[in-house]
Amino acid sequence: MKKKAGFAEEKHKRFPYIFRLYITGASPNSSRAISNIKNICENYLKDQYELSVIDVYQQPQIAKSVDIIALPLLIRKMPLPERRLIGDMSDMKRVLKSIGVSNSI
Repeated sequence: MKKKAGFAEEKHKRFPYIFRLYITGASPNSSRAISNIKNICENYLKDQYELSVIDVYQQPQIAKSVDIIALPLLIRKMPLPERRLIGDMSDMKRVLKSIGVSNSI
């Protein structure tokens, strides 16, 4: 008898790349980070990613559970190992390398 896959495993099958972007309200850096990571994901990971944007001002309880040292902060949850990147995500080469995506896709 087959075991049912867990929720996280099912989600990972649908979205091989899972990201969390932590921001601070509508600051210029936060706005750039959102725009830049959305563009990168759409151009390089079309239909293969899930991106959640968490505003630490709006949802402080979520932010407390994450070890945040600076914002904006992008966390690649999947594939493992987890990776973290701080900044406005404007250096595309650096972002692609950090999240483990070849820019030759």
